[in-house]
Amino acid sequence: ANILGIQAAQHAFPELKHVAVFDTAFHQTMPSHAYRYAIPAEYYEKHGVRRYGFHGTSYRYVAQEAGRVLNRDSNRLALVIAHLGNGASISAVLNGKSQDTSMGLTPLEGLVMGTRSGDIDPSLFSFLSENFAMSVEQTTNMLNRQSGLLGLSGLSNDCRTLEAAAKEGHAGATLALEVFAYRLAKYIGAMTVAGGRLDALV
Repeated sequence: ANILGIQAAQHAFPELKHVAVFDTAFHQTMPSHAYRYAIPAEYYEKHGVRRYGFHGTSYRYVAQEAGRVLNRDSNRLALVIAHLGNGASISAVLNGKSQDTSMGLTPLEGLVMGTRSGDIDPSLFSFLSENFAMSVEQTTNMLNRQSGLLGLSGLSNDCRTLEAAAKEGHAGATLALEVFAYRLAKYIGAMTVAGGRLDALV
């Protein structure tokens, strides 16, 4: 889909230079202990299976903007930045460079999101296969599109709806918001470790 968009733009504006910006690029400064999975090395060495992270263009901008707002050099700040929305992630940015982030090989890893589960036990795949005859594709789809705030609440992936429902006593909405906040708080602590110190939480 992205390539189709590029091709359409090249066709419409052939005289212009076209540039692709990958939002994983910002996280290429992560140290190996942050991006490597604890699986056999050959999967990384031969196939590049590692944590890549996402939302990098957002993190780069927000880190610079935080420096401006704080009247500090963004290249001398230890920040924990939370990118919160239907797709959510968090990153430790030290001196303008990513040290760690919550999303991994795909955007599914990390925080609880609108319809994505975030971190789960990988053995869930075999458990669902053995007990409910769910295929890898079905489980992946469920974890990406039917989980997160929507799955926990049984109501919505929209925090506005969940907050209103929680005030009315909806147990699922309350639980979804509590899980979201709790997992976020745990990750804030973890990202503080990754940065070595904390000057600001954004």
